[in-house]
Amino acid sequence: MREAFEEFLMVIAYSARTQLALFFGALFFVGILLVGDYFTSHFELHGMFAPMTDAIREKIAHRYDKAAWLALCSFLVLAFKCYKKDRKRLLYL
Repeated sequence: MREAFEEFLMVIAYSARTQLALFFGALFFVGILLVGDYFTSHFELHGMFAPMTDAIREKIAHRYDKAAWLALCSFLVLAFKCYKKDRKRLLYL
């Protein structure tokens, strides 16, 4: 088990593509959540549609949450693919 963990850390340390994919996944996840929070906090309807503001705000916030999770998952899949390629390249020349 220790060898597998060391192998994993070594591939992560030498694989710039995997590191970038993990970094961008975290960056986009946090960024989308912050942007979504900012835009939904400033969303307001006026007139006879004012009572619907909270319901619509929740729907929009849920869409931003979905987009953030989708971005994170897609970057994790990309990181896994890059990890597999670099593992072959680095360990099994």
